[in-house]
Amino acid sequence: MRKYVTELIGTFFLVLTVGATVLANADLAPLAIGVVLMAMVYAGGHVSGAHYNPAVTLAVLIRRRISLTDAAGYVVAQLVGAALAALTAGWLVNASPAKELTLSGRGLGAALLAEALFTFALAYVVLNVATSRSHPDNSFYGLAIGLTVAAGAVAVGGISGGAFNPAVALGGSVMGLISWSSVWVHLVAEIAGAAVAAGVFLFVNPDERGAETTASS
Repeated sequence: MRKYVTELIGTFFLVLTVGATVLANADLAPLAIGVVLMAMVYAGGHVSGAHYNPAVTLAVLIRRRISLTDAAGYVVAQLVGAALAALTAGWLVNASPAKELTLSGRGLGAALLAEALFTFALAYVVLNVATSRSHPDNSFYGLAIGLTVAAGAVAVGGISGGAFNPAVALGGSVMGLISWSSVWVHLVAEIAGAAVAAGVFLFVNPDERGAETTASS
């Protein structure tokens, strides 16, 4: 249960930061999001592995560093944390988004590719820095993960919303940042990106099959 609570708390503060900064049109939103993710990864990595993202949990499941039962519990905790954070951010900021992200035509295809690519990057980084036996007890995994999300938000946030996380996409829809008719784009792209990242990780690192779980995995 303590792992699920940790996942809920970390996801809550990630989505709360996303919502509060975007609803308030904060200029440094990507930086704030990356920093809070980094902080929550360091805070909860030794307890749950600090996924805070159903796509990351899927990648870790494929990599066989988490059981199916725990993976399901993680996803439920992450989605609950995201929904609670979205409601909290909406109440705190009390502002409607300038524009709800609705995808169609070429924009839909661009968003699919953007979300898939940067979710791949995020999951690939997580697997390499937080589950690899080549980096046991390292001190940089949180920084690498947080900066990957910040870089993705700056690079493609204007194209896809820069979620790279089904829990963030859910929270975005609850807050009116992403239209419910377009949220499937994020879910499909993020799940695909994470699954491919896990496959590539195992292909590039065949010696990691069956590797011992590290403190942050």
